[in-house]
Amino acid sequence: VQLQASGGGLVQPGGSLRLSCAASGGIFRINTMAWYRQAPGKEREWVAHITGGGGTNYADSVKGRFTISRDNAKNTVYLQMNSLKFEDTAVYYCNGHINFNEYWGQGTQVTVSS
Repeated sequence: VQLQASGGGLVQPGGSLRLSCAASGGIFRINTMAWYRQAPGKEREWVAHITGGGGTNYADSVKGRFTISRDNAKNTVYLQMNSLKFEDTAVYYCNGHINFNEYWGQGTQVTVSS
């Protein structure tokens, strides 16, 4: 099983980006999918997750600005990021509980800069 993240980039404050994370390989069950991020000099932190049933939860720092969603037919989870702030700059990682194991994707860099 592999997780492939994409969609990062450079954006101005107030702008938007959508991250994608596609799971591939011998998948027969995907439960909770999540996004984490790690800013320079800081520990990795949880951003949001979505359960197999579609329930969502968000870190307070992104609540109201970020939206996590999933397309089960495509084995893909998304993170729509709006009203981006300087402090959202980080490497974003997707995480998935797939086939009763936990997997991490490679990071995708999000840089918010004017």
